[in-house]
Amino acid sequence: MGSLTRTETPLQLAGALDLPAGSCAFEESTCGFDSVLAFLPWILNEEGHYVYVDTSFGKQGEKAVLLSSDLQAEEWSCLRLVYQITTSSESLSDPSQLNLYMRFEDESFDRLLWSAKEPSDSWLIASLDLQNSSKKFKILIEGVLGQGNTASIALFEIKMTTGYCIECDFEENHLCGFVNRWNPNVNWFVGGGSIGNVHSILPQDHTFKSELGHYMYVDSVYVKHFQEVAQLISPLTTAPMAGCLSFYYQIQQGNDNVFSVYTRDVAGLYEEIWKVDRPGNAAWNLAEVEFNAPYPMEVIFEVAFNGPKGGYVALDDISFSPVTCQNQTQLLFRAVEASCNFEQDLCNFYQDKEGPGWTRVKVKPNMYRAGDHTTGLGYYLLANTKFTSQPGYIGRLYGPSLPGNLQYCLRFHYAIYGFLKMSDTLAVYIFEENHVVQEKVWSVLESPRGVWMQAEITFKKPMPTKVVFMSLCKSFWDCGLVALDDITVHLGSCSSSEKLPPPPGECTFEQDECAFTQEKRNRSSWHRRRGETPTSYTGPKGDHTTGVGYYMYIEASHMVYGQKARLLSRPLRGVSGKHCLTFFYHMYGGGTGLLSVYLKKEEDSEESLLWRRRGEQSISWLRALIEYSCERQHQIIFEAIRGVSIRSDIAIDDVKFQAGRCGEMEDITQQSSGYSEDLNEIEY
Repeated sequence: MGSLTRTETPLQLAGALDLPAGSCAFEESTCGFDSVLAFLPWILNEEGHYVYVDTSFGKQGEKAVLLSSDLQAEEWSCLRLVYQITTSSESLSDPSQLNLYMRFEDESFDRLLWSAKEPSDSWLIASLDLQNSSKKFKILIEGVLGQGNTASIALFEIKMTTGYCIECDFEENHLCGFVNRWNPNVNWFVGGGSIGNVHSILPQDHTFKSELGHYMYVDSVYVKHFQEVAQLISPLTTAPMAGCLSFYYQIQQGNDNVFSVYTRDVAGLYEEIWKVDRPGNAAWNLAEVEFNAPYPMEVIFEVAFNGPKGGYVALDDISFSPVTCQNQTQLLFRAVEASCNFEQDLCNFYQDKEGPGWTRVKVKPNMYRAGDHTTGLGYYLLANTKFTSQPGYIGRLYGPSLPGNLQYCLRFHYAIYGFLKMSDTLAVYIFEENHVVQEKVWSVLESPRGVWMQAEITFKKPMPTKVVFMSLCKSFWDCGLVALDDITVHLGSCSSSEKLPPPPGECTFEQDECAFTQEKRNRSSWHRRRGETPTSYTGPKGDHTTGVGYYMYIEASHMVYGQKARLLSRPLRGVSGKHCLTFFYHMYGGGTGLLSVYLKKEEDSEESLLWRRRGEQSISWLRALIEYSCERQHQIIFEAIRGVSIRSDIAIDDVKFQAGRCGEMEDITQQSSGYSEDLNEIEY
């Protein structure tokens, strides 16, 4: 993607006094940003204009951290970062990296908002939307040095302003992060100011209504081919937003050009949201268009010319308002209404009137039947085709109505028991309400029996739809059990979450061990594994996250009775108030030993016991909830001790740290379950 024609220095801010909080141009100082002493320092360039860190005073893998003062975004804000990463050509395998985090005052971990490692010859701009919140936070900027003798990271400017990142009046020369997609013949240029043009009579800008102001324009004078296209691309939205996008445009009348506005998601899917239907007058025309970005999107302003006499198209003053263009009340889709874990009831799901094919059940944890997926102790749905009298039996479960023309990601967990032939025992259909049409979008092909498996489906339909889960028993002699749990619906593509930073404080062990470390690594340490453990009658059949992913476990056959394996979290910041730690544990096997969770405070040799389980618990993954508070930096330690026999594999998965109490809903789940799974509450 090419850059716009512009000066090679970032925006020069008029005097440090005018800078809003959370902003810095690094002219004479680092404003309210300070280098964290435990790491390399950021160096202020002698002539001003930027701070940097490079390999002349740091080694590969070392980092420099810059921390802001306390900030607040009570109104929607846009954080812009002008930066450059440079590297020597031979070190592309391990480049330098620049990370931006938010540190909320009540959280013991930092939230990664943005990360970049692409080297460039000139400065780049990142734009990040910050949703309004009353919580105080700090911005933390981390530069990690890569390979090579000339690796460096420079920060030219940070600017935090109220408003949305897709808004722009084109008066500042970073152009709000909008970029032109370079084309040999037609491109968007900056107009106004001192720029003249001999080919077209260009207008005055709309912002200042004078020659001092600036705008963007495309001119057809260099067009060589039919349907030449120029694209101006906005920054990617980084927070869900819906409302009215407005802008001013001017088109030279009676000319052969097409001016359109598109959205494009991270999968590259285009959708036209506006097009000029009449040229309008020669002055600036206001356009308003409904803009809905529940997941990351770019806005693309596109002009297509049919020849060199297409004239020009000009654009200025793009703005956004979170209300609809006609001031109508917007019906916002709430994902929680289309999701269900079946702990309390069927939520907004319902069944055919012909009879309940699906039953809400709960299995007391035992060594033969797995419990539910949510906690190991709760409720799930079961289509028990064994007890139906007729072959061709079908159980249908309908979800709530979903608005049309939005992309959805449906995830759910299922488990299959029995059945000689597994194909089509469970299928998912999308039911278009207006056309009474059902389209099959997913079905079970083959699956390990008795393991909770995750499925995910991305779909988008123009009309309102419902998701239908269908359990089918084709012949009376081949019927079994189909279990269903934890149905969630999110806006956007299921694959788009892979492009986002991982949620802070969470580890599923799918990619690696996250920030967990071990005191020693050998055969008797914690190991990351997928699938079954090697010893029969102990350990899980699959992980908790997806059924086919990774978990951490101890292999008892490599250890002796009483031997320990310890897994340590990274240091967590001490904060006032409660913290909730949740994780899933698996303790199945006649000789199972001990699983304990300890809290170790900085500079303390003693460790405090937070939670413990002894002996065989269940063939299921069970959820643990631990509520604790600690105002000093600390670590959480998972300690597994091998039991009396080799049938004592112990596993953990899906570890999650959250600020605040473990929640009323969780308490109810624990109290209503037949088994005791204590909500441990500890204060230090």
